[in-house]
Amino acid sequence: MKKTMTHDAEELEILQAWEAGALKPVKQMSRAIKAHQVAAEATFKKDQRINIRISSRDLKNIQARALEEGVPYQTFVASVLHKYVNGHLVNLR
Repeated sequence: MKKTMTHDAEELEILQAWEAGALKPVKQMSRAIKAHQVAAEATFKKDQRINIRISSRDLKNIQARALEEGVPYQTFVASVLHKYVNGHLVNLR
């Protein structure tokens, strides 16, 4: 049986750009990689703690959504907060 690959919209856009020859090599690749690594480390560094009180119902819903995403609920909450404060939170429901 042949396995069929599926791509999301972003992957299709990249694939089309690649096939069209629109992608250009990055100059000073090692410097660009290092800059991205530094940014990623700063983004995911967890050096502060907060404590909040929320309703049992909200916590159960958060835990259920985290389970759907396949991540621990505290990681899910941190991700939602990060997306919100950076203006990237999109509600699809």
